[in-house]
Amino acid sequence: MAEMLHLIKLCVGAEGVEDLLAWQHARFGTGSAEHVTRMWPKREAELLAGGSLYWVFKGAVLARQRLLGLEERRGADGILRCALKLAPDVVRTEAQPRRPFQGWRYLKGADAPRDLPQGRDHTDPLPRELLDAMSVIGLR
Repeated sequence: MAEMLHLIKLCVGAEGVEDLLAWQHARFGTGSAEHVTRMWPKREAELLAGGSLYWVFKGAVLARQRLLGLEERRGADGILRCALKLAPDVVRTEAQPRRPFQGWRYLKGADAPRDLPQGRDHTDPLPRELLDAMSVIGLR
């Protein structure tokens, strides 16, 4: 049996999960949401076998949305892109520090943060000084 596979992406322009929720609600209402990205994942079948898109806010993973599908979108510039179709529910996760990166990355199921218990909307992130010290010694 293959290990669960996910995507991870920075939530650019959002201060926190509430900003993502407000933006998606304004754009998509209460239905499924989508995020358009330039690259098409080569491991599509693995992702769509239960994977999620994990969102990074200000240096920490804080939420995820289940991936429902991938669809082609053509931008105004004529370039073909990939729309990540997402479940409308945003599931909050334990805070997990992440360095900045561009685009999206694959995330193994074993490396994904755990979901928070229902009704709990956050974990206290580690102090910035501790995160920086962990980075220096290669722990993040």
